[in-house]
Amino acid sequence: MAGTPRFLTLADVAEVLNTSSAQVYALVRRGELPAIKIGGRGQWRVEGSRLEDYIAEQYRQAEQYVAEHPFEDSDAST
Repeated sequence: MAGTPRFLTLADVAEVLNTSSAQVYALVRRGELPAIKIGGRGQWRVEGSRLEDYIAEQYRQAEQYVAEHPFEDSDAST
């Protein structure tokens, strides 16, 4: 199975999301981003497909927010 690995480290996820590993850890611990613990040291791993689902959900939530909170440009009312 060549190419992209099935499971990503929190550092890998942080790189994809352009954020910190601490922020990704917080997402995992709050249950917002599904992950598993593996090995004796309990290292977190996020499945690539779960990360893509998370990203898609964030887009959906952003679209909903924009629809519910339309941008009103005060200069456009002239």
